[in-house]
Amino acid sequence: MNNPNNAALQTSILNNIHKVEGFDPSVYAIDYTDLSTGETRKRLPVMAQLAWFRLVYPEGKIAISVAPGHDCFVATARVYPSYKEPIDCYLAEATASRGVDPSKPSVSPREWAQTAAVGIALRNAGFGLQFGAAGDEYSPNAPNELNIVIDPVPVPNGNAMGEVGQYSAPAPIPPEPPKEPTPEEKYQMAANMQWPTKKHAGRTLGEVLQMDPTAITWLANKYSGNPEISAAAKFMCEFAVSHAGA
Repeated sequence: MNNPNNAALQTSILNNIHKVEGFDPSVYAIDYTDLSTGETRKRLPVMAQLAWFRLVYPEGKIAISVAPGHDCFVATARVYPSYKEPIDCYLAEATASRGVDPSKPSVSPREWAQTAAVGIALRNAGFGLQFGAAGDEYSPNAPNELNIVIDPVPVPNGNAMGEVGQYSAPAPIPPEPPKEPTPEEKYQMAANMQWPTKKHAGRTLGEVLQMDPTAITWLANKYSGNPEISAAAKFMCEFAVSHAGA
């Protein structure tokens, strides 16, 4: 049989976790509705948790990483008692994911996931209502309380902290089809090609055209050593004819 006095004693002991003289975090507790049960519960806003954390650990730090997931962002937060602590010496860790909420179009799911991860990690480290169950403190009604962007902290060895859930890479952007050159651009490309025989070696088709126009006609109709060169010469001839009266 449960002893009410014993339960009260245990509660008072739990309330001494991270106790700060003159600071009562329960004053900042707010009500929210658990959407799965319809019950009204209590939780601490993340700002109150952060203030409490700073009072207990003035040199503490919170490292956050965030990555895109499947229709959401997945954030992971780690709570450290000191900024000097090694990467794996954290008090608590938590992961949260948030997607776009059509009823709150101005809320960034990325920042919302970060806020939720920070709050859950702080709760796991003892900065919360000590009887809160997993998920209690972060209903869909509590978007981005911090209203700030917390810079992600990289983790050594190439392992991004918070690599959880199913990630979907953004769809690759198809390259634009190559732009069709104008007739003038085609002519310039053809004129810049090198003459293929010894007679005018070292000169471009454009230079040979200025010196010996009949050589270009021969190259277009008689030369068989390089079909690409012949096609370029033929185009130059056709271009010259089409622009003769211009």
